[in-house]
Amino acid sequence: MILDYETMRLIWWALLGALLIGFAITDGFDMGVAVLLPFLGKNDTERRVIINSIGTVWEGNQVWFITAGGALFAAWPIAYAVAFSGFYFALLLTLFALFLRPIGFDYRSKLPSPKWRNNWDIALFVGGFVPSLIFGVAFGNLLQGVPFHLDNDMRIFYTGSFWALLNPFALAAGLVSLSMLVMHGAVYLQLKTGGDINRRCKKVVPVAAIVTLALFAAAGIWVANIDGYHISSEILPNAPSNPLAKIVQKGPGLWLDNYEHYPVLSIIPALAFIAGALTIVLSKIERPGLAFIASSLTLTAIILTAGVSMFPFLMPSSSMLNSSLTIWDASSSLTTLKLMLLATLIFLPIVLAYTTWVFRILRGKITPEHIHQNDHTVI
Repeated sequence: MILDYETMRLIWWALLGALLIGFAITDGFDMGVAVLLPFLGKNDTERRVIINSIGTVWEGNQVWFITAGGALFAAWPIAYAVAFSGFYFALLLTLFALFLRPIGFDYRSKLPSPKWRNNWDIALFVGGFVPSLIFGVAFGNLLQGVPFHLDNDMRIFYTGSFWALLNPFALAAGLVSLSMLVMHGAVYLQLKTGGDINRRCKKVVPVAAIVTLALFAAAGIWVANIDGYHISSEILPNAPSNPLAKIVQKGPGLWLDNYEHYPVLSIIPALAFIAGALTIVLSKIERPGLAFIASSLTLTAIILTAGVSMFPFLMPSSSMLNSSLTIWDASSSLTTLKLMLLATLIFLPIVLAYTTWVFRILRGKITPEHIHQNDHTVI
């Protein structure tokens, strides 16, 4: 059967990755722009130009984030439960930071007071900085294993704490996430603005790209020396979901197993460095459109590197190895996955078409002439 349980699980693993990449590429650049807002905007007019560059698209970009969360809930319910329970305070912090974005965009220009506007600029900065960092921290903790276990009744017991999430490796992963989104945001601003802002962006892009690639390389060396996870028992891809029906081993360097068994996968991390270098070159020669594509490929390769390294694990358990969640034993039923795939085949092309249309319509540059004295929206 073409769409058997194994195939559907693989498809939904790939779709979850695609949604996360879509979120990083679209919502990532407006988070990066928000982080850069206080630094690249030297006066109120310039900051309004920067806000205008993302003010019409940021809400639509968040569709990818919401869809990815929904896909995790429906396709991998146990992983969703563990993540949203174990990472509860981190996710709550992220949510509160995201709250600052809509009210920041709506209220910043309501009053002419410089103090009022500066405070909202700081709020928008926090709304970009905190999620960008926390998302990377989450991936860093996944690579190290999450302290949870399941009992025989599939009840979840999380034994970690919020502060334990902020460990050195996780923070390093967070810095990779932050720096790559700042790079992406700088490229986007170079594409959408002119004049002084454009020149400042041109200086930020190579710095952010070099920092991203250096941190990514350091994280790769670190991963090679931390404990990875491996299924040592028989894998049953078509069996009903039961995370406890396997034996998992843990040891240094195991996250590199997939690259050793399938050397062609090494192309993925290599692509991150190639695309990152191209981003620098294309930005320097003032081809921001192509630089944005190269930057998007950099983000894609970095995220895929993490996903391919962990495959088939979704959420390894550091406290009880056999409770680790994989794509083979933590999914919804075959019927659920098929119904979800049908809905995705109908609605995802609509989202892609709408996103493409919006960016095509709004492809022009934002200049001070577009800024109305009392409104932050594009005129």
